Amino acid sequence: MARKTANGEEAAAIAAALARFEAEFATAPGDDPAAAVSPWQRAALLEGVGAKEAVQESKGKGSTWLS
Repeated sequence: MARKTANGEEAAAIAAALARFEAEFATAPGDDPAAAVSPWQRAALLEGVGAKEAVQESKGKGSTWLS
């Protein structure tokens, strides 16, 4: 069975894919805890906080939604 090695273009594509994966999923270095949160997590957290505030406001106005 013959083994084939990647040519230059294939190796570059593999390296680029690995760098892209690492940039998206690696934790950020440093002391700033906000930097360790991915953009997806940050959006989810902000959306969750906004939803909680909307529910609390509707409860205060006499609404029966989720009470």
